Amino acid sequence: MNSEYVRQALEIVGNPNVLVNLVSKRVRQLNSGGGSISRPLLANTENMGLADVALLEIIEGKMGWEMPEMEDAMRPKKRSPRFSRSVGKLPRAA
Repeated sequence: MNSEYVRQALEIVGNPNVLVNLVSKRVRQLNSGGGSISRPLLANTENMGLADVALLEIIEGKMGWEMPEMEDAMRPKKRSPRFSRSVGKLPRAA
């Protein structure tokens, strides 16, 4: 993996954890080998690893992503009623 590509992609993405997730997901897509999503979005990828291809796609703006707002990401999810515990004592066996 080219360290210069990593530095440039990190400037665009901003969060190293998000960059790792983006690159790993794109590498899995490129490895899958089926359909148009598994083809590189770059013209010349000879002698390049799949991680470098994914990084260049980010650098050149050919791959996009969306970051949720922090308030939405931190908001607790509603629980399903079937998994909620009832408050109170359990009935005694007779």
